[in-house]
Amino acid sequence: MSEWVLWPSPAKLNLFLHIRGRRPDGYHDLETVFQLLDYGDGVEVRSRPDGVIRRLRDLPGVSEDADLAVRAARRLQAACGTSHGADLRVTKRLPAGGGLGGGSSNAATVLVALNAVWGAGLSVDELAELGLELGADVPVFVHGCSAWGGGVGERLQPVELPPAWYLVVDPGVRISTAEVFAAPELTRDTPPSTIAAFRAGRVRNDCEPVVRSRWPSVSEALSWLSRFGPARMSGTGGCCFAVFATEEAAQAAFRRLPEAWSGFVARGVARSPLYERLSRWLDGGARSSTGA
Repeated sequence: MSEWVLWPSPAKLNLFLHIRGRRPDGYHDLETVFQLLDYGDGVEVRSRPDGVIRRLRDLPGVSEDADLAVRAARRLQAACGTSHGADLRVTKRLPAGGGLGGGSSNAATVLVALNAVWGAGLSVDELAELGLELGADVPVFVHGCSAWGGGVGERLQPVELPPAWYLVVDPGVRISTAEVFAAPELTRDTPPSTIAAFRAGRVRNDCEPVVRSRWPSVSEALSWLSRFGPARMSGTGGCCFAVFATEEAAQAAFRRLPEAWSGFVARGVARSPLYERLSRWLDGGARSSTGA
């Protein structure tokens, strides 16, 4: 078997989220901007020659067959017809149900990493197509850059975002995305927006009123964050964020975080740290269990 290699699995924020309508298949047409962060989970990957896909670290509440990282490995294996297998170990820092894309990012990291380790040779677009079968947020992590998203989130247009630091607050609740999208009071007819409107701040998260009314702790977190500037929920929540011009300002706010909540400070990035790691791997550097 090969050596373990640690790959980044970054978080994302939805800087806004508009619901434009419900589709005949029951999904919703969305409009959003994805901001990738320099903070997230870690996925260790080790190739094996016998075709077996194994998860060597349990994920509480998620069976191996339901784990998006495992499903991604199996889907890539089937798509490229390889005889290789893999061992997987995921170190979680991103909360489940937080709107930060943790599971989707794990799946994308496995697709990109094993495509390289196995020498499968699939293009980024081909990997993104496989990722879309696993979840609507997987393609943005596969493409690895901040983007304007449409459709169910899979129609992506790269977008340049100004440098920013984010304080992300987790009030400790796990939001059911299905419950939010099934809510009768959810706004589903927001007209199309533009990048100019986004840059001018004329956007919102259409899911926020639903979540505020049903999960009061998220409402409390948003109210607390609003002391430092405009606060918004990521995706369907429950994590919330505020944007800062400097790390120092974000850290100063973080130090005032109520003890009942957790959170972190992260920098918005134009390019996913996953691809920085891939570049080093392809150059033959730092192939160790530390991923340094």
